Amino acid sequence: MESNRTTIAMFLSFVAFPVAAASLSVPMHAVSTSGVGDGIGTITAEDSVQGLKLVPSLAGLTPGRHGFHVHVNPNCEAATKDGTVTAGLGAGGHFDPDHSASHQGPTGNGHRGDLPVLVVNSDGEAVQAVIAPRLKLADLRGRSLMIHAGGDNYADQPQALGGGGARVACGVVPGD
Repeated sequence: MESNRTTIAMFLSFVAFPVAAASLSVPMHAVSTSGVGDGIGTITAEDSVQGLKLVPSLAGLTPGRHGFHVHVNPNCEAATKDGTVTAGLGAGGHFDPDHSASHQGPTGNGHRGDLPVLVVNSDGEAVQAVIAPRLKLADLRGRSLMIHAGGDNYADQPQALGGGGARVACGVVPGD
């Protein structure tokens, strides 16, 4: 009888108190041609009914709009390509599992790594959540989040990859 009560109590605890949605926190760091620098805060990611919700808690960025993407490699180090050292190049390109080779923004049919722009306030802080409707938390695992110096027009014209320019901050997303 006692074991039945224990079993019932355990069952009711799961029904009455649903398990919290999974989330993960990604530490973000400044990046330069010298490599990964100081921490600038975190981005918390969790699934929502609208898509992947990304909540930044960042400081020390240039005010304005910044390109924001999921990159394929879990690496924020500088790397050399064609004889030029580039900040954050270890992260590789945008997450594009459909091989679209197209930059169309978070709601388009291009790279799934295209996230909504990250807005940084006049104090250099980013705190406004964004939703990536075509992504889930599982898509981030073992990749990186990248913030670019400039905004993003979600097109490959007049500049490739939305014109975001230099990579200024990056965070490695833990794998499974």
